[in-house]
Amino acid sequence: MSDLTEGQLHALQNLSRKKSAGGEAPFLNIRDAQALVELGLAVRSRQGWDITPEGLRLLAPPPSSDNQR
Repeated sequence: MSDLTEGQLHALQNLSRKKSAGGEAPFLNIRDAQALVELGLAVRSRQGWDITPEGLRLLAPPPSSDNQR
């Protein structure tokens, strides 16, 4: 995730919230959203911008090591 700019990360987080809430995402910087599309982390749709499964995986917390023995 360190390859993303602060703006791109913020846009990706907003798209994730949009997906989980089922509503609209807050304002997205078009340049950041377009960069996410180029990276395969978002797609452009009729409804605006949508996060991809790859984008969701990038935001997912790392697996917990608590379950390992």
